[in-house]
Amino acid sequence: MSATDAETAVTWLTQEAYDRLKAELDVLITNRPQVAQEINARREEGDLKENGGYHAAKEEQGKQEARIRQLEVLLGEAKVGQPPTQSTIAGPGMIVTVRFDGDDEPETFLVGSREIDAGPDLQVYSPESAMGRAITGKDVGATVSYAAPNGRRITVDIVEVKPFTG
Repeated sequence: MSATDAETAVTWLTQEAYDRLKAELDVLITNRPQVAQEINARREEGDLKENGGYHAAKEEQGKQEARIRQLEVLLGEAKVGQPPTQSTIAGPGMIVTVRFDGDDEPETFLVGSREIDAGPDLQVYSPESAMGRAITGKDVGATVSYAAPNGRRITVDIVEVKPFTG
C-alpha cells in the first residue's frame, strides 16, 4: 500500500462481510413499505400529539433510514477482497501496534470499519477517528501527536504495521 492509498478513505471488507452487509441493506430497503404502512396505520388512530405508537413508528423509520444511508456509504466506498500483503505504512486494513507516550505496554488494533469482524481480541479504530487520521500514511518508527476528542494531546510511536488477514 502506498502512502496515497493509505490516505484514501478505504474500508477493506472480506467478501463474506460485504455479502452480510449487502443482505442487511436489501432487507432494510425491502421493509420500507411496511414501515410506511405502520406509520399510516398509527396516524389513523387520531391525535398525533398523544399518539405514542405513531411517534415510535416514526422514530423506527428514522433509525432505519440512517442505517440504510450508513450501509450505502460503507458499501460504496468498500474494497472487497484482501488488503495488501506487504506494507509498513499505517492505514485502513492494517493492524497497527503503537506505544503511547509514557506507557511501557504497546497497544495493537485494526484500522478499519467497525463492521469488520476482527474477532474478540482485536479492537477496531476507525480511520476517521483522531488517532486513525493521525497515523494513516505514517511508517513504522514514526512518532505522531494528535488531539483526543477531550482536547488532550496524545503522542504515540508506531511500533509495527502488518496487513489484516481476517
